[in-house]
Amino acid sequence: MLKKIAVANQKGGVGKTTTSVNLACYLAMEGRRVLLVDLDPQGNSTSGLGLDRHSLQKTVRNVLSESARIADVLCLTPIRGLDLVASNNDTTEAEVFLLRQPEGKSRLKEALDEYSVSVQSKSSPNSSEANVDYVIMDCPPSLGLLTVNALMAADSLLLPVQCEYYAMEGLTDLLRTFTAIKQEFNPALRLEGIVLTMADARTNLSKEVGEEIRHHYGRHVFETAIPRSVRLSEAPSHGQPIAVYAPGSSAAQAYRSLAMEVIAHEKESVG
Repeated sequence: MLKKIAVANQKGGVGKTTTSVNLACYLAMEGRRVLLVDLDPQGNSTSGLGLDRHSLQKTVRNVLSESARIADVLCLTPIRGLDLVASNNDTTEAEVFLLRQPEGKSRLKEALDEYSVSVQSKSSPNSSEANVDYVIMDCPPSLGLLTVNALMAADSLLLPVQCEYYAMEGLTDLLRTFTAIKQEFNPALRLEGIVLTMADARTNLSKEVGEEIRHHYGRHVFETAIPRSVRLSEAPSHGQPIAVYAPGSSAAQAYRSLAMEVIAHEKESVG
């Protein structure tokens, strides 16, 4: 069953793109077919998978501006089972386009619904458009129309939260937006979970923030915390996910563990 997860936080530098790329990668490595949608005009998910965002002919902008279907803009990645809808600076033009449309907030949902119907009709399991198990949407660091599009399209929201001082304030703001979207537009939207990022067990602050978030949000917080890691910071500059760049690192092990927690939610959803 297809599951669409928006990875969002209006605060930059919290590991949102890192989480999107590496979660998508490990889900694919566990045998799921995954589509990663880069909605950030910075295109960091795109470059983090080794694509040159400046040479792209078609991106998510074409999908959002209704000039192309998702199937028309798919990019292959080095990870088997993981496809990408890429992004670059042109994606900012799509947000302007969406502002002028009466149903601009639901354009991505429409495109993903069409794509889902299309891939489910494919008969060959070896087709590049075989059934997709997960759509991971990497949102920009804002609560603008691109993020709203992701929340409208999503089944669930995954929140990366940095283990630092201002984390709780940003988390409260985004959960307020999540609640508003759920109540007004997407009643099926649920919280996939909060993942603690840049955790550093050596510092009291990191431990205290993590404990406070777990105290307030309990079962909504993933057991897995992503450690602060030099290897994880280096990987995007090489255009590689951590599973390729440093598969034996603690960060790689953490993202594999996070993917397994997300997969475990499949059984909970069925139940």
